[in-house]
Amino acid sequence: MTTQPTIPFNDGRAIPQVGLGVWQTPDDGAVTAVSAALKAGYRHVDTAAAYKNERGVGEGLRQAGVPRGEVFVTTKLWNEEQGFDRTLRAFDASLEQLGLDHVDLYLIHWPSPARDLYVDTWRAFVRLKEEGRARSIGVSNFTAEHLDRLADETGVTPAINQIELHPRFQQRALRDAHAKRGIVTQSWSPLGQGQLLEDPVVAGIAQKHGRTPAQVVIRWHLDNGLVVIPKSVTPSRITENFDVFGFALDADDLAAIARLDTGDGRIGPDPMTATF
Repeated sequence: MTTQPTIPFNDGRAIPQVGLGVWQTPDDGAVTAVSAALKAGYRHVDTAAAYKNERGVGEGLRQAGVPRGEVFVTTKLWNEEQGFDRTLRAFDASLEQLGLDHVDLYLIHWPSPARDLYVDTWRAFVRLKEEGRARSIGVSNFTAEHLDRLADETGVTPAINQIELHPRFQQRALRDAHAKRGIVTQSWSPLGQGQLLEDPVVAGIAQKHGRTPAQVVIRWHLDNGLVVIPKSVTPSRITENFDVFGFALDADDLAAIARLDTGDGRIGPDPMTATF
């Protein structure tokens, strides 16, 4: 198994820097993908209640035969379940679907500011962490303003914020805000939903290193200190996406990729205006 780096959390725990994402993967596909990933050396799997594949993820974990203590499992609370009591019930449902007695990381999937429930939701998260059933707690798609409100009103800062982040949407200001607050940055849609794989700059760097464009982009996330969760259901691609520890990008590579940032390269919803 390839030894991969971990990133420390502000709560004393740590997260493997590369994980398998399973967004838009049905239950049966999740079984195969998770099992293949763990056999390839991954030790980090990222799912969510909204993905409707927690049961498949849990079955994949069991089929792979890797000891539970070696695998970092993340799931997320969906927006409709926000609020203190509903959060606790939703968490129990996720554990039941996964077939686990705890998760390593539980995230608020979106701030959903129109609901204005994320602070009460966070208080439930704090309780789950105190109970040890969610070993670490964090958020996804939060802005700096949302993060500050959580910390100010509860006294607990999230361990991580999972945000859309890729070379065309590098989110430097939010990453700086995370660093100042001791929050880890995790990238979703790290390959720009595949759009970056055809980029000539990325292709040129890949040719230079004898690597694939996907490996170059994943390596870029690692070299920037980000946690990254590329998604694939193809065993060969899953293995390829994890084979990123034998090379590093040089200063010229990093400068070239830095110039790909358009500032308006967001693919997914804007957390401030999303209404779901």
